[in-house]
Amino acid sequence: MKAIVVTDQAAGTAGMTLAERPEPSAAINDVVVAVHASGYVPTELEWPSTWTDRAGRDRAPAIPGHEFAGVVTELGYGTTGLSVGQRVFGLTDWHRDGTLAEYVAVEARNLAPLPGDVDVTVGASLPISGLTAWQGLFQLGRLQAGRTVLAHGAAGAVGTMVTQLAREAGAYVIGTGRAADRQLALDFGAHEFVDLGSDALEDVGGVDLVFDVIGGDIQKRSAALIRPGGTLVSVVGPVEARPADGLAIDFVVEAVPAQLTEIAQRIRDGRLRPNIGTVATLEEAIPAFTSTERSKGKKVIRIRD
Repeated sequence: MKAIVVTDQAAGTAGMTLAERPEPSAAINDVVVAVHASGYVPTELEWPSTWTDRAGRDRAPAIPGHEFAGVVTELGYGTTGLSVGQRVFGLTDWHRDGTLAEYVAVEARNLAPLPGDVDVTVGASLPISGLTAWQGLFQLGRLQAGRTVLAHGAAGAVGTMVTQLAREAGAYVIGTGRAADRQLALDFGAHEFVDLGSDALEDVGGVDLVFDVIGGDIQKRSAALIRPGGTLVSVVGPVEARPADGLAIDFVVEAVPAQLTEIAQRIRDGRLRPNIGTVATLEEAIPAFTSTERSKGKKVIRIRD
């Protein structure tokens, strides 16, 4: 099969090649999926799991990509709940070869059915961004109607999901980003926008939940805005700042099929829309990844028509 392969962490995207790799087989409780579209997160090449297995052994050359939509082609021994020919979407294990390939082997428990009226490009854009937003807001942030959410990176793939889901839940959403992000953040539902380059973050006042995708000084300044009993949720590693009277939680997104199904239903009925930036073929993927042009949305690679 054709796949994008990375061999040298120091080289970054310059070390990517389009190569022939053996097709995967289905282990116990696995399925093999013919990948139709794959999402891609630019920071993947910095993740330790891209380069080593759970025992710390080098696993290069590795295939990146962890979110996808496709069609089941093979069931492993003991696999239940899915069938050959079924449309699915979801996440692969971080330590296994990923989805920038024509086929991928993945645990069946990480997948949800993809409705027939949801395009595979949309389906591939949802798992990491959608689940990150869902878990940070509802599972960990315990968001309730009437609360105020400070959503950093509000024009990005995760931030636009955070904004839409929080607003639908009855929250007041304050988005942040660069000046050029203002209109997009407002278009996706932010009630207000803070330009981190020129506006004073402290003028926001008190908030109940901070969704942090930046870290560093912005995280510290944001923690000081949290009202008693509020929460700072971060996806950028161990939190360095904590609210005076509240929680600080960092987390890594997990595949939860029931949540994927909820997200897909919101796409179907128009309550949620994806934020897709660059869409390229597998042959165009490497130039798309190495481009210096800033893409505000999710990068999606179409593997098959």
